[in-house]
Amino acid sequence: MKVHLVDGTYELFRAHFALPSISAPDGREVGAVRGLLQTLINLLRQPEVSHVAVAFDTEILSFRNQLFEGYKTGEGTPPELLAQFPLAERAASALGLVVWPMTEFEADDALGTAAVRWQDSPGVEQIVLCSPDKDLAQVVRGDRVVTLDRRREIITDENGVREKFGVSPASIPDYLGLVGDSADGIPGIPRWGAKGTAQVLDHYGHIEHIPPDAADWAVNVRGAKSLATSLAQNMESALLYRHLATLRLDVPIVENVADLEWQGAPQEPYQALSDELGFGRLRDGVGRWREG
Repeated sequence: MKVHLVDGTYELFRAHFALPSISAPDGREVGAVRGLLQTLINLLRQPEVSHVAVAFDTEILSFRNQLFEGYKTGEGTPPELLAQFPLAERAASALGLVVWPMTEFEADDALGTAAVRWQDSPGVEQIVLCSPDKDLAQVVRGDRVVTLDRRREIITDENGVREKFGVSPASIPDYLGLVGDSADGIPGIPRWGAKGTAQVLDHYGHIEHIPPDAADWAVNVRGAKSLATSLAQNMESALLYRHLATLRLDVPIVENVADLEWQGAPQEPYQALSDELGFGRLRDGVGRWREG
């Protein structure tokens, strides 16, 4: 079997910015939730999809915000989208899916924890992380744990991670710590661009293994001296940024992999929510109702 782990926050944002506004009968904006439901239903219709969980950032805050003031927050998120976060979790649950709402941790932490925990479980052929987020590349393993960009229909295995970033999955946090990740508010280290960072980390693996003197580097990198100087001057920041980019793999998930098997949607709760939100076309479109 394949286990599909979905970044619900990403799907909600994607739906909000890609689809037209829709109002519920009571006037609430629900367009993003409708888009989320539709994409989850489309996923569940695929024959190879049987075990699914969806993680959400219940708040766009986590322990990382306590470590670094510049880390991403919900600031700038449209209020009409923020208001749909609780509804999104309700919708995924009404669909009969396992839902992981994150507060202290982030959705990616939950997805990474589950992937690492279940990658060698009996009967698990592959774990598919349904998100294009760069952070998740660090838990990709061979073709057993892969990421899936559903919008672009791109699957990335371990070879794909190396092809895309120039480093192995284990070095992704170091890579993001040096290059930065604007989506998460990680600024990176001055002068460390993608190409030079990949060359250095491909050889040394981790930030602390990079010799402080460029004359001692075993790789020929353009501007090596200035890179080494910048890293020496910003080593504390580089290690902090790497820490921010490192997934926490100890999220307290109570389910086991068997609990993720989708048995269908509970008809009464799902249809009641569809009526509440005015999702007439989705009301009977699930295709499978849960028995009992």
